[in-house]
Amino acid sequence: MTDVDALDFAIVVYREDDKWEAEMLPVALTSDLRGLIQALRQTPSMGTTIGLVAVGDDFFVALRVFGEEIGLFLSDITASWDWPLAQQVLEYLDVPVPEEEELDSVLPAGDLSIFADLGLDEMELGALSGDLDLLPDEVLSSIAARLGFSQQFERAVDAAIG
Repeated sequence: MTDVDALDFAIVVYREDDKWEAEMLPVALTSDLRGLIQALRQTPSMGTTIGLVAVGDDFFVALRVFGEEIGLFLSDITASWDWPLAQQVLEYLDVPVPEEEELDSVLPAGDLSIFADLGLDEMELGALSGDLDLLPDEVLSSIAARLGFSQQFERAVDAAIG
């Protein structure tokens, strides 16, 4: 279940000349947290850089890099049972991987306030990540719309998955 498929994508979002820009990242970064963080740090941004990663219809990861500070959010810790990226995020956050019999519901991990200063509070992010009727790409699209870079995000996703 760890094969990279057509629904996996990684997008970097950053501000340039006072407007949001979004670009696709190599799909290999959907299973490499260290590489993902490095790619975000190399983005030419005057401020914060955001990474949005969707892995199939299973989960998403949001990252925010500003200098040496890294904010991370994983939509579902149970994804760590099957996906290397989710395992790496939990290791980075120092959250133990739960035993399969311990959980029977979707639980997020990480910084729920990752986008609070941009207008997406903890309650809304928690509600979006817990909505089982939405696929990860749909949740990320909602986040992008809420943060004000929907058009740029959709263009990057279209370039990433066709």
